[in-house]
Amino acid sequence: MQKIKIIFMGTPSYATNILKALIKHSRTEVVALFTQEDKPVGRKQILTPPDVKKYVVESDLDIPIFQPKKLRDEENVLKIKELSPDFIIVAAYGQILPKSILKIAPCINLHASILPKYRGASPIQDAIKNGDNFSGVTAMLMDEGLDSGDILGMSYICIKDIDAPTLFEKLSFLASDLTVEVLLNFQKIKPLKQNPLLATYCKKIKKEDGLVTFDDAKKIYQKYLAYLWWPNIFLKSGLKLKKITLSDSKTNNKEGEILKIESEFIMVGCKRGSLKIFLVQPPSKKEMKAVDYLRGKRLSVGDTLF
Repeated sequence: MQKIKIIFMGTPSYATNILKALIKHSRTEVVALFTQEDKPVGRKQILTPPDVKKYVVESDLDIPIFQPKKLRDEENVLKIKELSPDFIIVAAYGQILPKSILKIAPCINLHASILPKYRGASPIQDAIKNGDNFSGVTAMLMDEGLDSGDILGMSYICIKDIDAPTLFEKLSFLASDLTVEVLLNFQKIKPLKQNPLLATYCKKIKKEDGLVTFDDAKKIYQKYLAYLWWPNIFLKSGLKLKKITLSDSKTNNKEGEILKIESEFIMVGCKRGSLKIFLVQPPSKKEMKAVDYLRGKRLSVGDTLF
């Protein structure tokens, strides 16, 4: 039986797990990988490849790797035509596919939300931040709009009290199974149009989005779970709250008041609710116990955390 020829476009670990499933399956053949350029990472700005490229290189796989700055450039469009794929699979690639590529073969995007909810750049973080009970993955036939194409398939899971890194991994495995299922049954699937009236959008996360004030403990906790990877949550002083849990969501307190100091955590009040804070990180310093931070600042019960 002839194999299904696939060009894969993706960048982070979410995409890597989908790529692995396509490489392992007997019916699919990945003929090329398109990913983002290597980028400088960390304080030392070490040039680092995307996770998908790292996997292909370290696994010594015979898959050509392309890292175009602009996918829409004519040379890249010609390259894709020459490869004559049956499908182009896209998973968190990071570039918009132009019409010239969408016409070459069916382009299927594995978007990490239950579309039409959370179209855009940060669906996983927004689902957690907004306290949704469910999230999932949608296999979508791509068009020129932003995540607005017809739905080919969907998988979902409960996401109560889950953080972003964990949800990224869980959804990547859901997406892996869904991708293979959609490809093998593509001719039988009747695409379902999205209802644009139900569409919501999420933007690319910026560092300043991590700023919090002690207003609503539950909202702060959801933001903490959503931004655990990056940019974390932090106070106006720059103090990062590195490990927290929700103590309660209903009591009324003075904003930022230190309510209790235990051996492993401190309890801080919010206008609504309170938080247990275990670890903090002051600007330009290492992570430390919240208790030790208070000791260094000579703060005690009744004082305000800053």
